[in-house]
Amino acid sequence: SIFHIFGFTTTPDAPLFFFGTLFYFFYQQYLEKDKPGIAILLSLSLVGALYSKYHAVLLVVFTLIANPKLLSRKSFWLIAASTLILFLPHIFWQINHDFPSLKYHLKEREADHYQFQFTYLFLIGQLFMAGPLVGWFWFYRIVKFRPTDVFTRTLVFNFVGTIIFFLANTLKVAVQPHWTLIGFLPMVMLVLIALQPQHKPKWLQPILFLNLFLLLLMRFGLMLKNPVSMKIGVLKSYFGNPEWTNSIRQKARNAYVIFPDQFQNPSWYSYYTNSQKGFAYDSRFYRRTQFDIWPIEDSLQQKRIYYVTDAPLNEISADKLNTAKGIFYGHWIDQFRSYQKMQVEVDSAQIQISAGKTIPLQLKIKNEYAKPVNFSNAGQHFPVVLRAYVMQGDSMISNQMAEPDFNQLQFKPGEIKSYPFNLKTPLKKGNYNLLFSIKSPPFAGPRSSPVINLTIQ
Repeated sequence: SIFHIFGFTTTPDAPLFFFGTLFYFFYQQYLEKDKPGIAILLSLSLVGALYSKYHAVLLVVFTLIANPKLLSRKSFWLIAASTLILFLPHIFWQINHDFPSLKYHLKEREADHYQFQFTYLFLIGQLFMAGPLVGWFWFYRIVKFRPTDVFTRTLVFNFVGTIIFFLANTLKVAVQPHWTLIGFLPMVMLVLIALQPQHKPKWLQPILFLNLFLLLLMRFGLMLKNPVSMKIGVLKSYFGNPEWTNSIRQKARNAYVIFPDQFQNPSWYSYYTNSQKGFAYDSRFYRRTQFDIWPIEDSLQQKRIYYVTDAPLNEISADKLNTAKGIFYGHWIDQFRSYQKMQVEVDSAQIQISAGKTIPLQLKIKNEYAKPVNFSNAGQHFPVVLRAYVMQGDSMISNQMAEPDFNQLQFKPGEIKSYPFNLKTPLKKGNYNLLFSIKSPPFAGPRSSPVINLTIQ
């Protein structure tokens, strides 16, 4: 069922699936014929997979674990060198942008604490992706399968290794079911190998037809806009996007339209208007997306924009938008002001202090923009402020605003300045998270700093 979904959904998983398939195709040939031409094709498929999604690294790791003798082949080092050379542009991009992808995957995505639902929902999701009715049987047959050659051993290591890797990740993050797609490629091949006609149980055929019927039912529900499908979780996101876009565009006209805390809505808006007028404002409640990296926000400063939310804001009047996707509210902001790229750093990632105390922090504020930044509120309708938020789980315990002298700060492009901040700590002992945000209403403020562990003793 997972492959069916990516037949009509555009995500990085679709090209990952394509290049992963090519990898296994050329890898099987490479095992039989150690030729430079096949080695180059194997390298190209691996590069394509890596550019699609970092999960492709698992292909390399588990393939080498399954077949360490590859290291003794001279052509293997040709594959490694050519893959590295072709991937260098992305590595340089990461270096020049301070490794945003690595920071996101290794730190920013982590949950505050482990939740058992991370694990059991992951396991249920894997069974469902393999097939709503037959997924359990595929897993069972693979567990019983015994590899007979290097290629099938590689398939087993990649499938089992991928599942175990992401299962371990559920200890610190909610793993999306489709992240294991790179492991489902070898699963399909192993199932086809294991289920020879003489080993196929009689009851399997009708179950397979029923499984296929359910998939077709879902597919036709999407095609025919079945009322039931239009109300089911993720499926409803496939409906009404052109009409929704048109309803907003009638009000926004040619202005940029900003949506809070998600990348899907601005992407849909840009796609259906054939423009780049959609933009995501990622607040401290959300995570960073590609919109935080693209130089769109820079060009919006002080311009008139249209801010679309799912609830009206108190600060400004709103247009009520009855769209195909529900009711939204549009707000005109005459002088857009945001500081998504301003970075706040604290010397320590962990702070320990007694309850009810005041701790002097020396913040380092860096201007990541290619132009000067001035925090002055003179002539501005909405003031810019620096706030410290103390959180415990999803609950905000306290927030504290910087002193008025913060608004005297001015920065040249790339400049770093120190700023003293006297933080008042919570009155109760416990573990908290501390986050700084440079915000200007009506926006909630971005994650201007990394999350700092605050322990009150």
